[in-house]
Amino acid sequence: MPRSGTGPDFIEALARGLEVIAAFRPGQQAMSLTEVATATGLARPTARRILLTLEELGYVRSHGGGHTLTPRVLDLGVAYVRATGLWEAARPHMERLVERTHESCSIAQLDGSDIVYVARVAVPKIVGLSVQIGTRFPALPTSLGKVLLAALPPAELEKVLAEPSRSGLQARWQPDRAERDGELREVRARGWSLTDEQLALGIRSVAAPLRDGAGRVVASINVNTHAAETPVERLVHEHLPLLLHAAGEISADFARLDAVPHVVRPA
Repeated sequence: MPRSGTGPDFIEALARGLEVIAAFRPGQQAMSLTEVATATGLARPTARRILLTLEELGYVRSHGGGHTLTPRVLDLGVAYVRATGLWEAARPHMERLVERTHESCSIAQLDGSDIVYVARVAVPKIVGLSVQIGTRFPALPTSLGKVLLAALPPAELEKVLAEPSRSGLQARWQPDRAERDGELREVRARGWSLTDEQLALGIRSVAAPLRDGAGRVVASINVNTHAAETPVERLVHEHLPLLLHAAGEISADFARLDAVPHVVRPA
């Protein structure tokens, strides 16, 4: 994230605080002051003041010389999900889909070249990758990401994929441009996507787009399975029709929610 902005209204201290929060990543749940300063490029006194401020606000906890984020940080992301209204529209349909498939269901949106999970109804199973709200993966090797990337105009697609992933994960599937474009053309033509252990071993899923009232793709929804338990044929012939139905219902409800007039009265 930029340390300095483009105008006089840019608040550098806020940018530094957010940068410190973002420094805590998978495998770095606990960090010392030195590690935070090194990861952010901040001077130790500056990093220390930011950590103390975040601790006083309840976003950071200090213990034994180390620092960890607290669950309160989730409030920042949940505020976004609630503001979009997507969770309210999606939840009953996701729960019904999980009841019928007995598999986990997730919704994601694009953030650069990554997908970020914004809603999830999970079924406890042993899978190769842990997923929760806020988890990010490279978009291209995921079913959720393929749907979102396929909806982008060509110029925007190239710009998005030029950004480095911030997921910290190296996907198994590393296609060249021709293979990538062919895959996205197929997704665009059929209206859904499939990934078969392209992100990581054991991960197999199908995904479909979620649209707003104007028909724009605003997110994607998937059914995720373990490759050892669910063959591709069952995923496509049994789970996919249920997923497409749920995606259509969520899109319709989201469009209705978006069309409701919102009036904010002054206090």
